[in-house]
Amino acid sequence: MFGFILRRLAVAIPTLLLLIIFSFLLMHAAPGGPFTQERGLPPQVLANLEAKYGLDDPLWKQIVDYVWGILRHFDFGPSFVYPDRTVNEIIAAGFPVTLTYGLLSFILAVVVGVCLGAAAAIRQNTWLDYLAVGISIGAQVLPNFVMAPILVLIFTLSLGWLPGGGWSFDNPDYWIMPVIALGTSYMASIARITRSSMLEVLSSNHIRTARAKGLPESRVIRKHALKPALLPVISYLGPAFVSMITGSVVIDMYFSTGGIGKSFVDSALNRDYAVMMGVTILVGALTILFSLIVDILYAWIDPKIRY
Repeated sequence: MFGFILRRLAVAIPTLLLLIIFSFLLMHAAPGGPFTQERGLPPQVLANLEAKYGLDDPLWKQIVDYVWGILRHFDFGPSFVYPDRTVNEIIAAGFPVTLTYGLLSFILAVVVGVCLGAAAAIRQNTWLDYLAVGISIGAQVLPNFVMAPILVLIFTLSLGWLPGGGWSFDNPDYWIMPVIALGTSYMASIARITRSSMLEVLSSNHIRTARAKGLPESRVIRKHALKPALLPVISYLGPAFVSMITGSVVIDMYFSTGGIGKSFVDSALNRDYAVMMGVTILVGALTILFSLIVDILYAWIDPKIRY
């Protein structure tokens, strides 16, 4: 297992480095610059701004300085739009909000999705199966940009139970609707994957053998069926987890949570390339990290999968 982890790390680290370089080159290939939207900037002022942020250096030097700043100090540099703030400060202000409701959405999606899918497979072709499939389909066809206004219409405008927007770490009332709106569609996908995987495992030979030995059905499910049935779910959870904890632009914008998605949209509108780079690299690094964790979980659950 230790050698397997080292091999995965040997792939993950160069991948992250390539991601940083590619993102940097892509941002510089975009038309315009961070200060070109400013009207009436004299050439000397523009030259001074570019010199201040190192934009007049050769491209190779900018890349080396940028990568070195990240590796040495985890420094993504200053914002081009807010001179008194760094990219690290902007991300640090929005990421805890997104992380909070993203983690809660993930827990909601996994717990409800796995239970719903497993129950549907165990009670196939019964009312419970039909109910679970119906809930999954209904949740799947309601993406977060549809779910969010429906929740506000019901719980804020009609019932008056929850605030329609904003964020507070001290008041869970602000968390409920973003969590439900973000986690529902993932819950539906997890339920569908769990159900189909569970049905396949329950019809396999080793389950028939376990039942023929007279083992209690609960033990057959818990010990012999659930673990292999979760393999496809785990492969889905890696990218899904990153998507949830890095947030949704729709959730941040609709509920005005102040999360990292809003920072990304604002930076794109303002051509604040430094912030866009920081958020892109953060999402990419988390994707690589959790892909690595999924690979390790795969190898732990099924030692034969150590390719």
